Amino acid sequence: MSDADGALAGLRVVELASVHTAFAGKLLADMGANVVVVEPPSGSPTRDYPPFLDDEPGRERSLFWWHHNTSKRGVTLDLERPAGRDLLRRLASTADVLLEGEAPARWASLGLDDAVLARSNPRLIHVSITPFGRTGPRRDEAATDLTLLAAGGPVWSCGYDDHTLPPVRGGGDQAYNTGAHYAVLSVLTALLERDVSGLGQHVDLSVYAAANVTTEMASYHWLVQRGTVQRQTGRHAMEHPTLPTQVCCSDGRYVTTGVPPRKPEEMRRLLDWIVELGLEPEFPEAVFLRLGAEKESIDLSRTGIDDELTAILAAAREAVNLIASRVAARDFFLGAQRRGMAVGIVYSPEEAFEDEHFRARGFPTWVEHPELGRRICYPGAPYRFEKSPWRISRRPPLLGEHDDEVLAELGLTAAEIATLRTEGVVRG
Repeated sequence: MSDADGALAGLRVVELASVHTAFAGKLLADMGANVVVVEPPSGSPTRDYPPFLDDEPGRERSLFWWHHNTSKRGVTLDLERPAGRDLLRRLASTADVLLEGEAPARWASLGLDDAVLARSNPRLIHVSITPFGRTGPRRDEAATDLTLLAAGGPVWSCGYDDHTLPPVRGGGDQAYNTGAHYAVLSVLTALLERDVSGLGQHVDLSVYAAANVTTEMASYHWLVQRGTVQRQTGRHAMEHPTLPTQVCCSDGRYVTTGVPPRKPEEMRRLLDWIVELGLEPEFPEAVFLRLGAEKESIDLSRTGIDDELTAILAAAREAVNLIASRVAARDFFLGAQRRGMAVGIVYSPEEAFEDEHFRARGFPTWVEHPELGRRICYPGAPYRFEKSPWRISRRPPLLGEHDDEVLAELGLTAAEIATLRTEGVVRG
């Protein structure tokens, strides 16, 4: 990895540890920001989230904590004590960005409203990431990732053709992570605005709303034409059923057949593949592929109106599915890609790490854990910056690991820090 500064080098971020803020803090930290995550002396509850390294539970072994806290430093503060709240205010006064996901009533009890923060640090960008936002009748409702995905709309679009089966929640805390991505976008936008005005601002982010605007076309269909999309197995939720896209190949592996050919040249390449594999005799719809290959152009807006065009497009989908069912998954993937078709093998997460393309781009990222005497493989970044590389600069912080360092940066002496430790304000 390059030792060059990240894109956000010089940016100071204070994050109050929570499931709402964790991924946003990680994204900023891995881009070079100096992120300090604040936990209670007993540790963030997310340190107890499974799974654990080698399936052995422990506060320093949570893979959830590890994944979400790379490149951060950690400090412990008891915010139930006046001294802890005062130290948080002092941290915020030195920061460019404050990330917190506290419930509105809890935040008010800390005495850290926007007016207080603005007086001590007018340039602070304060981002609240809460389930329903800080205003409105639902602001104090309890919620989980599951209920936010369900109420926000994405769950409606996820599931199977068989609607006697319930909808499916996508894994991986998608609601929280969606909110975190919007938080990072908001931070970057607010930083640009601050360059003009010189002032920070409060960003009030609703995870519920973030989930709703991430429903692909479901919300839009309803708002524009009062149309309700229906979930379908392994493909876009649409108002009307579309042809299946997931196919079991000859080796038992599944592929998704993606977007079928839509242009005459693509139809010709697909027809040639059918012929090459000797499948034309059992595929009478090949006649429609020939018709498609002979056209000057294909007007997709006529689908469902022009019967011949509709048959051509349906034949293209069926031809791709037929080929997929007769060859091994990797042969189908490589053959389709060579012919300009966007298809993919259905990988498990661990299989994706072994993909030669992922490995060539350095996506699997090894991070040293000196306390364990071993290296751990982490997911990398989906992008590569030429001049300000993304990198994991340090493994996640141990509980209270940087207490002395961070508090010293606020001007506290070793004696003062020792007193705070004795009083239980920071970890003993």
